[in-house]
Amino acid sequence: MAKQKELSPEKREELLTTLKKRFEKNMERHEKIEWESVQAKLETSPEKLWSLNEMEETDGEPDVVGYDKDADEYIFMDCSKETPKGRRKVCYDRAALEARKKHKPDNTAIDMATDMGIELLTEEQYRELQKLGEFDLKTSSRVQTPTDIRERGGTLFCDRRFGHVFVYHNGADSYYGVRGFRGSLRV
Repeated sequence: MAKQKELSPEKREELLTTLKKRFEKNMERHEKIEWESVQAKLETSPEKLWSLNEMEETDGEPDVVGYDKDADEYIFMDCSKETPKGRRKVCYDRAALEARKKHKPDNTAIDMATDMGIELLTEEQYRELQKLGEFDLKTSSRVQTPTDIRERGGTLFCDRRFGHVFVYHNGADSYYGVRGFRGSLRV
């Protein structure tokens, strides 16, 4: 049964309150952006609001990190200090999951992101996020993997250690308790 992609009025108000508080607490992430403009966009985008709720429910702590003037879209990213708890212990994609012989995880990063209506961060987006704070000091986050790497069975993930952002690789079918993924959403 497919999930309903619209929030109840009560859940919508609860989420908007949470997002507004986070927005106001972290103004350095979105200088020159006004909450009223963001909220107006959200109120006309029930599916996007649903996706933000999915990000929130999996402990991503989504927040506005930018505005694309040409597309007239606000950019949200997961801003939890560590990779979201509700999105850990997953391999990269369906092909990797099906290739595992034993100890298969419950889901994949790509499937979860698609179901949530969000996208995995790219390496470039991950680096931009790290300019707004220090994230993934104890965990790591999968990022979108270029096709040529994925075709060879690999994937990429990132973290922040020793004041630097590192990019690593491993097999697409691997999964760990401290590795998940961060997402982005345009509204």
